[in-house]
Amino acid sequence: MILFPAVDLKNGQCVRLEQGDMARATVFNLDPAAQARAFAAQGFEYLHVVDLDGAFAGKPMNAQAVEAMLKAVKMPVQLGGGIRDLKTIAAWLDKGITRVIIGTAAVRDPELVKGAAKQFPGRVAVGLDARDGKVAVEGWAETSQVTALDIAQRFEDAGVAAIIFTDIARDGLLKGLNLDATIALADRISIPVIASGGFASIDDVKALLEPRAKKLAGAIVGRALYDGRLDPAAALKLIRAAA
Repeated sequence: MILFPAVDLKNGQCVRLEQGDMARATVFNLDPAAQARAFAAQGFEYLHVVDLDGAFAGKPMNAQAVEAMLKAVKMPVQLGGGIRDLKTIAAWLDKGITRVIIGTAAVRDPELVKGAAKQFPGRVAVGLDARDGKVAVEGWAETSQVTALDIAQRFEDAGVAAIIFTDIARDGLLKGLNLDATIALADRISIPVIASGGFASIDDVKALLEPRAKKLAGAIVGRALYDGRLDPAAALKLIRAAA
């Protein structure tokens, strides 16, 4: 079970949004590289980064900040936001990103995901961000008519490394992970699933370690870390004790 600290990038700064709304952004750190170093020092082993501007623009917009983070830490980094074609995927992997996350393109262009997963085994993940069960795209600005399960099942035999399932209604609001929906998804597919959206406290860590959540590969935590509601040392100690 991997706990991924999240760095969301907007205008080169670390922010957290509420329910994916760019107008409801809180800046937590002006220096993303320093934030990455802080997470590494706390003992985290894998970093989750999202280029928020890129998700809306459909192309990388915070490349400088991402590259600075790659230089700052040795731990693996997974990156999402604005990754919509094979050229962008290859470029990021070449720069040292361990795993790219494809969201909008997974809905609009599933063949891109399948081709990329085949070309780069173990290095392509799919981000499924759901609002009322339906997947949202274009930086969550639009809601599609397909469910997360529909899309996840498209990639069952494609070699996708992970599905990152985010409950938009909870994201950034510290309401706790939606483990019921996340586990229901994980139970229907063979691809590892990572929970995201609403991580609030040590109680979420405990819930992730319950037997019913054993199929989950990890969870992403953002605001709870930034505002001190989750003690990294206590969270990581629990996870390691359960391993």
